[in-house]
This record gives sequence, C-alpha cells and structure tokens, in this order.
Amino acid sequence: MALHLEIVTPEKKVFSDTVGNVYLPGADGELGILDGHAALVTALQPGELRYEKSGQTITLAIGGGFAEVTQHNVKVLTDMAMGEEQIDESKAEEAIRRAEEQLAKFGHDHDAEEVAHLQAVIAKSMVQLRLKRRPR
Repeated sequence: MALHLEIVTPEKKVFSDTVGNVYLPGADGELGILDGHAALVTALQPGELRYEKSGQTITLAIGGGFAEVTQHNVKVLTDMAMGEEQIDESKAEEAIRRAEEQLAKFGHDHDAEEVAHLQAVIAKSMVQLRLKRRPR
C-alpha cells in the first residue's frame, strides 16, 4: 500500500496524492511517517514538510497547524504551505523586519495574543527564507 497525503490551508487544498514517506515538523521534533503508521494527531510548528513522490523529495514551507495520521493517510491542516517557487525573499525579509520592530516597541504588559501572532509571523517567514536559500 501507499500513503495518501493531503495538505489543506484555509484558502485551498494545496496537495492531495499518493506518496512515499512524509516528514512533518511536529511540536516535539520531526516526525517520519511511513505507510502503516500508528494513528495519531499532532500539533505542527512552522517548518519544512517533506514527502517522497516518484523518487524525488519535495519540500514545502509550512506554518503551524495539525496533522492527523491514520494507517494509510496523512492529513495536514496548516495556515501556510508554500513551495520554493512561491516564496518571495524580499516579502519574507520585510515581514520579519516589521514584526521585530513591533515586538521591540512592546512592554512586558502587552497583549500575549498579539506577541504570539508576531512571533508566528517571524517563524513562518524564517522557514520560507531557509527553504528558498537552501543550497542546491
């Protein structure tokens, strides 16, 4: 049997196909998923999602979210999923700069939700830059 991978963002279904192995950036570290894996639900952190298809390894930059794994299926729900060709380095750099500037202005009593949002923007932008700048 093969593993069916589905990646969904709030905007669209990004990917749905049969693949080999899947590697996810879990909240506690990278998870490797093979066909026949034990069922689990896990939180995802911003990072690189990799899967093998037709002998090639495909890498996507993803944001936070969740993954549901069953014996032959992996469903990823995330707020961002981008391939290298979709990443704009200058936009990612600008997003980091703006978020860091805003964080620098905050005091200790600032809204924790807003701080968490800005930290997530930085983390997702850093993942994009890491993928885009990876040596080939």
